[in-house]
Amino acid sequence: MSVLSTPPLLNQPVFTSETPAAARLQACKTYLETEGERIRERHQAGQTGREICHALSDRMDGLLVSLFATTLAAWREQHGEPSVPVCLIALGGYGRGELSPLSDVDVMFLYPDTKKSPEITKFQEFLTNGILYPLWDLKLKIGHSSRTLPEVFAEAGREIKTKTALLESRLIAGTETLYTNFAEAYRKHYLQNDPKAYIVARLADQGSRRAQHGDTVFLQEPDIKNGVGGLRDYQNALWMSRVRLGITRLEELVEQHYLQPGELRDFQSAYDFLLRVRNELHYMSKHATDMLNLDTQPRLAANLGYPQEVLLERVEAFMQDYYRHAQSIYRISKTIEQRLALTVSNAPSLVGSLKNLILARRSERTKRLDGFLIRGRELAYENRDIFQEDPVRLIRVFRHCQQLDCTPDLDLASLIRSSAHLITQQVIESTDANLSFRTILEEVGQVYPSLSLMHELGILGRFLPEFAPLTCLVQHEYYHRYTADIHTLSTIRELDTIFTATGPRAEKYREVLHETASPALLYLILLLHDIGKSQGIQGHAENGVTIAGPILDRLAVPADTRPTINFIIKNHLIMARFWQKHDLDDPQTSVAFAEMVGDADYLRYLYVHTYCDANGTSASLWNSYKDSLHRRLFDTTLERLLLGEKVDTRLQERKEMIRQKLIAQTIPGISPDEITAHFNLLPERYFIQTDAPEITLHIQMVNRLLQSISKADSLNPLRPVIEWKDDINRSYTTVHVVTWDRAGLFYKLAGAFSVAGLSILSARITTRTDHIAIDTFHVVEPGRGLVQNQKAMETFARTVDDALISEKDLLPEISAQAVRLANANRYKAGVSELPSTFPPTVEVYHEITLNRIIVEVQAHDKIGLLYQLVKTISDHGFDTTFARINTERSIALDTFYIEPQQPDTVVDDATLLHLRDTLHGVISAPKAQVAG
Repeated sequence: MSVLSTPPLLNQPVFTSETPAAARLQACKTYLETEGERIRERHQAGQTGREICHALSDRMDGLLVSLFATTLAAWREQHGEPSVPVCLIALGGYGRGELSPLSDVDVMFLYPDTKKSPEITKFQEFLTNGILYPLWDLKLKIGHSSRTLPEVFAEAGREIKTKTALLESRLIAGTETLYTNFAEAYRKHYLQNDPKAYIVARLADQGSRRAQHGDTVFLQEPDIKNGVGGLRDYQNALWMSRVRLGITRLEELVEQHYLQPGELRDFQSAYDFLLRVRNELHYMSKHATDMLNLDTQPRLAANLGYPQEVLLERVEAFMQDYYRHAQSIYRISKTIEQRLALTVSNAPSLVGSLKNLILARRSERTKRLDGFLIRGRELAYENRDIFQEDPVRLIRVFRHCQQLDCTPDLDLASLIRSSAHLITQQVIESTDANLSFRTILEEVGQVYPSLSLMHELGILGRFLPEFAPLTCLVQHEYYHRYTADIHTLSTIRELDTIFTATGPRAEKYREVLHETASPALLYLILLLHDIGKSQGIQGHAENGVTIAGPILDRLAVPADTRPTINFIIKNHLIMARFWQKHDLDDPQTSVAFAEMVGDADYLRYLYVHTYCDANGTSASLWNSYKDSLHRRLFDTTLERLLLGEKVDTRLQERKEMIRQKLIAQTIPGISPDEITAHFNLLPERYFIQTDAPEITLHIQMVNRLLQSISKADSLNPLRPVIEWKDDINRSYTTVHVVTWDRAGLFYKLAGAFSVAGLSILSARITTRTDHIAIDTFHVVEPGRGLVQNQKAMETFARTVDDALISEKDLLPEISAQAVRLANANRYKAGVSELPSTFPPTVEVYHEITLNRIIVEVQAHDKIGLLYQLVKTISDHGFDTTFARINTERSIALDTFYIEPQQPDTVVDDATLLHLRDTLHGVISAPKAQVAG
């Protein structure tokens, strides 16, 4: 908090109290534009973030000083000398002298302790009209208040936000003695008025804010201000240090031994970098934003001067710099926080002196182990040469912490970080070091904290040099939320949860792991599963096997275990891709996947690995629906691996048992012959996952359809029978549609769901040999899960009648629905979350093992896309027999099984290529064109 008068300004708008209001406003506008352009040129020339922020603050000072002086002169001309002194004070970021191009400007009019009078009120209104109104006319975002001295202190006592903003107050204009008296009094206030409570509150705020931003620096789309390692971390550290230690400059933290000189340099350099990035982000944007989203990162990197010609390489270089600097801010701010937290411990005699606190801790009862001191839940060193004496301790120390359930104290953590260079090739190949590391990976339920700490202190990448290239590696995939290193550690945290949590989902995966030969082996597999990404995303699974070889050698992993590790690394993506793309009701699906996996233990590891991998990618990537698909593929494949061809016999036995059960229970209005006919007229895949209640429902719906033939209305036989069933456990609604099969049936039904504003998760299309179609859809209301909107159901039914009976073209209605849902989560108008590095793709091919023609689509999702895709397939002479509809972060990942509408048609490669090209045209069309 500055107590000095404002320095002379080089540039100010020129006008006087006699200048007409319109001319004064134009002078202000010209000044802001001229100075703003000059400052932007300095930014583009490479000046630091802090220099530009100071320049922008100076520009605002120039405007406010002129307005204040002119307004005060006008008052004097009209009313004489003001009856009370006043000063205009900058607060918050403006008070720090750190304005970015689109920052808010916070100011306060400060008055002495005086009783309100009509004259004072009139004076305050005069200042407001003369200063604030022009600022609002200039479209500036101004936060303002008028306070007397007692009001300021009262509000600071009630509101921590106000208390913090006042810490960085600065005089802009007005009575200097009034501000000086306030500044001195306020300094005494925050130093003496329960500073411990302020520290506790700020620490709680830090923890809450970081949790909201994933508790990691390494998000794919970080928030440069409020995210972990963002500007707020730096600023909070400064605020707490001011209140607790009475400092006015960060350099004083070095003088008081809270930071090392190198840490201070890193802290300030990182903050300067983030300010420069934020300035460029604001210059690029029309509205204030602090999100480094995927769309803006390429332009940011280019504008900040990154020279790489290849787009991805340029973005990676920029984001790696961002992560490095953000990690420095996070690490150093945490160090400051931890040391400040020590000073607010419950022992009054220790408060206020870090040195006294450290001396007191040394008097605690200690135990000695391997050159370390154990004090309560912390580990310390006996002497600073401990790692010089035996560098293997740099690995062993983490095993000690894991075993003793303790953490390194601040000094030991700092020593570990600064000793990382002692991990030479000799240590990397050391039998003892590798034994300690392997033991860490075998402590089920407690592996993540140890590896995370090793990574945070710079040891993991040193000891596993193959892992080092993953650090800060940006993953330009729509699935990933984290960098490659943090993703890997997150998967290990998921496995810890499986071993320790009590919920039904964790227990389900834990039971499967306990059936394997070595449940803890999955930790090593997860650690290595993405290690091939150091050589690029493409082929990383295969490359990972090669890179993992030397690591397995050093860790002395038994030869009979390595095939399992190598198989999972090489194939860790196949299980999710398989259930995303294939019809799990088709018996050939489990046959094909069983042939791919080949071993029951491989399947078990792969099953749990896939779950950990997905949840370590993004918390929102997994849901109960995906979990059910994942489990279904696991169960049917395991059964196939364990029983072989006996599975087919069991399926027939199950089918016959259900038939007999339904006949025995007597379905009202349904004869045994109808039940038997239903079983004889349907393909085997229908009975894989269709249970008895659902079969019963379908038989009843078919009966209703057949009964409609006798009705007088000739159109009734064309009208479908529709049933809605909520699945509360899976959080979706199942819609059953029974009708006569006809060309284009599926795309018309899909279009009707679009018109009704519902999203399809998956569809099962089954046709009896008597041409009755039984189509089952899993649908949700966007953002709500189960379909609870009765109007949407009615709209669907009406639209189906229009499409099937009246042959109505649904595209205009779909287009209208797209407009109505423009702001819905899945269809945000004007927002592209699919970067140019993820081009739309279509694959159409014969899948030999399944004897199917498969269409796979990856595209930016939009209302009407599914309708257009399936209609195009139909227009090319194909029926859709199965559809899996996936949407991840506005990316459509859809799979269709198709077959010729004429059974004897020979489908050659040219036909499939023509279909592929036409579909590619659909997904490449502008949004407006696809939506109509």
